[in-house]
Amino acid sequence: MPDLPDLLAAASGLGLGLSLIVAIGSQNAFVLRQGLRRQRVGAVVLVCVLSDVVLIAAGVAGAGAVVRGHPGVLSAVRVAGAAFLAAYGLLAARRALRPQALDAGGGRAPASLGAAVGTALALTWLNPHVYLDTVVLLGSIAQSHPGRQWWFAGGAALGSALWFTALGRGAALLRPLFARPGAWRVLDALIAVVMLALAASLLAA
Repeated sequence: MPDLPDLLAAASGLGLGLSLIVAIGSQNAFVLRQGLRRQRVGAVVLVCVLSDVVLIAAGVAGAGAVVRGHPGVLSAVRVAGAAFLAAYGLLAARRALRPQALDAGGGRAPASLGAAVGTALALTWLNPHVYLDTVVLLGSIAQSHPGRQWWFAGGAALGSALWFTALGRGAALLRPLFARPGAWRVLDALIAVVMLALAASLLAA
C-alpha cells in the first residue's frame, strides 16, 4: 500500500504534468479537432498518452542526461518538426479559406486510422519541446523524490491520460457550436496560426 510520501510524489507529478500539457499546442489542437469530428478519437488519445508514458519513463530512467549531451539530435528533430508543423498549418489555412472544404456535420468519410495515428505520432515525436518537458524536465524533477521517482512518473502519466481523454471526449460538448461552417473556419484559422507560429519558433530557437 502506498504511504503518504508516495501519494505526495504522485500528486506532485500529476500537478506538474498537467501544468506542462494543458496549453495551446499542436498536439492539443489536433486532438480537439479529431474530437469535434469524432474521427479516430480513441486511437489518437491512446497514441498521445502512450507516447507521454514512454517519454516520462525514459526521463525518470535517466535519458534526460543523454538528451542534454547530444544537442544535435534535438536540432534535427527541431528542423523536421518545423517542416511538419508548417505543412500542417498551411493545410489548416487552406481549409479555413475554402468553405467547401468545411464539413461541420461530419458528412465526409472519416480519415483513415493510419493517417490519424501517423499525424498524432508526428505531432508528438517531432516536437522537441516534448522531449524538454517530459524527458528532461519531468525526469530531472522526479529525482527530487528519491526512492519515489516512479510514483512521480505515475502521477505525471495519469495527468496526461486525464487531459487527453477529457480533451478528445469532451470536444463533443462543443459540437452544437461547430454545427456552423463559420465556427470551423475560425478553428482552422486558429490552428493554422498556432502551427505556423510553433514552426517559426522552432526554427528561431
